[in-house]
Amino acid sequence: MFENLSDKLQRVFKNLRGEGKLTETNMQGALREIRLALLEADVHFQVVRQLLEGIKEKALGQQVLAAFSPTEQVVQIVRDELIRVLGSHEARLRFSKDLPSILLITGLQGSGKTTTTGKLALWLSRNGHRPLMVSVDVYRPAARRQLKVIADSVQLPVYDGAAEEKTPLELAAGARREALQTGRDVVLVDTAGRLHIDDALMEELAGLRSALSPVEILYIADAMTGQDAVRSAGEFHKRLGITGSILTKMDGDARGGAALSIRHVTGQPLKFIGIGEKFDALESFRPDRVAGRILGMGDMLSLIEKVEQNIDQKKALELQEKILDNEFTLEDFRDQLRQLRKLGPIESLLSMLPQVGPFKALKGAEVDPGELARVEAIISSMTYRERLNHQIINGSRRRRIARGSGTTVQEVNQLLKQYGQVRKMMKSLSGGSMKGLQQKLAALMR
Repeated sequence: MFENLSDKLQRVFKNLRGEGKLTETNMQGALREIRLALLEADVHFQVVRQLLEGIKEKALGQQVLAAFSPTEQVVQIVRDELIRVLGSHEARLRFSKDLPSILLITGLQGSGKTTTTGKLALWLSRNGHRPLMVSVDVYRPAARRQLKVIADSVQLPVYDGAAEEKTPLELAAGARREALQTGRDVVLVDTAGRLHIDDALMEELAGLRSALSPVEILYIADAMTGQDAVRSAGEFHKRLGITGSILTKMDGDARGGAALSIRHVTGQPLKFIGIGEKFDALESFRPDRVAGRILGMGDMLSLIEKVEQNIDQKKALELQEKILDNEFTLEDFRDQLRQLRKLGPIESLLSMLPQVGPFKALKGAEVDPGELARVEAIISSMTYRERLNHQIINGSRRRRIARGSGTTVQEVNQLLKQYGQVRKMMKSLSGGSMKGLQQKLAALMR
């Protein structure tokens, strides 16, 4: 997410630092490079113009040019302008006083609308709400079955509809009635989509809007389609009046132009971004944190929140004690791998770390999910005694472990070597020595 834009902007700032002193000449050159970087990231041309005007006005002021650290001030100016374009503050979901609150989920076919309905329902349930889902796509039976499968996966209810309910409006009304009777405070209405915008689709959505009076009309856009997603969002807003957008597949979009453009085109905030296939891979859109990621500053707050949500705090404290006492075993190693896999793709976690300073060595590190599964299989094929004391694992034991895990002796040897490196790293942590730690982490990941 934003990798291409982030890399190019960091090069611009590096070149400015190399100048030693900021002048109008080299600043104009930097602005040209920023403009090119934004356009190549598929940012809407009007957004690029707006951003550049704001940056130019502030960065070419005499106060900045004469400052002791002008380049750092330019970085701060770019960050502030990015935040302004992205929305200045987090736009939270709205809820109506009269329950249930109706959220109308709209978008083109294939944008991830039904999956996002399930993700949003899970997010709501984890934030004190009791959601009910309903699909009103009466044209594709597979769409309603898909929502039922997703509802079962996230263990939340879906309204199937009575036999006599044949139209989208009848299904939505039935779901609202069901929510009132069962104490559900939010109804998510997953609407039908099309491969393109047409009058029939818009008339149906307008009818649902009039009958249901939804508190939110959310447009689901596929970030991978770039400016096509932005244009479609603009059309939906003109004809329907959306209240916000959710960008899906942001983890697969290295450019990020849609995220920077969609608010400008619709005039409505971006409320969530989808960052993976798992149902908990949905994040509230926070402009300040996203701006930090774009500029390579990372997003430590989101990383901390993700860890707090997924990691067993009691086990974390126990591990801390073991690290301090240099008692980190293969059993602990396996437990940590399992905890780590709960957090989602490792690349996504690394993208939240600052791409400058001590964490620069981790940039570009890749982790094969299959490798993590193999490591866990190898450790699980050991006896309890072997996991507690790796030194007793001799040649015959290694051959038995390899057979039991479906791997080779070489892979078992490699794992034990990596485990030894991790133990040394843990020991340096407990001793307070951080020298070279980031480089060791990067080497282990590679």
